[in-house]
Amino acid sequence: MTALHLPDHLTFRPGRDSDGAGMSALIARIFADYENCPFVPEEFPELAAPATHYGQKKRGQLWVIEDAQADAATNILGSIAITPTFKPGVAELFKVYLSHSLRGTGVAATLLNKALDWAGASGSHSVVLWTDTRFLGGHRFYEKNGFVRIPGIRALHDAASTFEFGYLLSLSNNPVHP
Repeated sequence: MTALHLPDHLTFRPGRDSDGAGMSALIARIFADYENCPFVPEEFPELAAPATHYGQKKRGQLWVIEDAQADAATNILGSIAITPTFKPGVAELFKVYLSHSLRGTGVAATLLNKALDWAGASGSHSVVLWTDTRFLGGHRFYEKNGFVRIPGIRALHDAASTFEFGYLLSLSNNPVHP
């Protein structure tokens, strides 16, 4: 995996339950970029204890990028979680978010590599994810890194009337590009 070079005040680390408020603020800032995409805290109950949710309950892992110079409301600048699914050998990505200030720096690819390394070490042969149909930059990132859109679309029936595309990546012979 490529080494992650961050300014001294930024830390890449496993997520904690106390990161929920910072993750919520990060997601709210990103959702604000899109029309009719409100962040409704009640629709994200996992953020009350994100490390417990993705680690203990779902048997996966959560990582974050933390800004030590920021207050708790804005200290999380990136996140990614991965868990096994009910299908043997298939893992799923969640909470793939990165602050505007870190985009285009290679940090997103490094986060993705960390999650894919975890999936491979856990015996997964493929990784799936679901992403809002409006998140075009995210779609380009996933496709650039070997994910292929799968047929179908799902509706979340949430406050934003969200529809999502699914993506799949085979872990054999698919290195992630920085």
